[in-house]
Amino acid sequence: MSPRIVRRRREPPPFLLLGRVLRPHGVRGELRVEIITAYPERIVENRRVFLGTDPADAHAATEHRVRRARRHQQYLILELEGLADRTTADAYRDQYVMVPLEEAVPLEEGEFYLFQALGLDVVTDEGEYLGKIADVIETGANDVYVVHGPLGEVLLPDIEECILKVDIAAGQMTVHLMEGLLGE
Repeated sequence: MSPRIVRRRREPPPFLLLGRVLRPHGVRGELRVEIITAYPERIVENRRVFLGTDPADAHAATEHRVRRARRHQQYLILELEGLADRTTADAYRDQYVMVPLEEAVPLEEGEFYLFQALGLDVVTDEGEYLGKIADVIETGANDVYVVHGPLGEVLLPDIEECILKVDIAAGQMTVHLMEGLLGE
């Protein structure tokens, strides 16, 4: 199970997460990486990635050039310059594979980064104010937006039936409250 990344601020992070190093792969310094991005193609040969334990701490991340990246089952196998054996690769266990935000793949129309959702006002399709998005929980199946407001904490699944519109520029998310979301 992936660790939960808590995002409590809306300003852009220095890095975008691509994956998490699970363990060494083989004896030649390759890394087995759990993919945690919708765009694993961001990791390409001759490109730099950063490894670190905190995506918000740009100073604690180390830069590496990608020699080779390939899919293996549901994982990514990464070969990085400077990692020549299993022992060296093992030092990166549980670290995140990241790219600088400014090197991110441009998003499609209507897409946004999760950090941009933090602080959005959430209103229902009937005009009721629910509060602001305080956190995003990544469950694997779909993200869940944590909203704090007048009704307390409301959890909203990121599914079409619930999330109707996200307008980052206007700072607002419009939702449909499906039966059972408020514990009724």
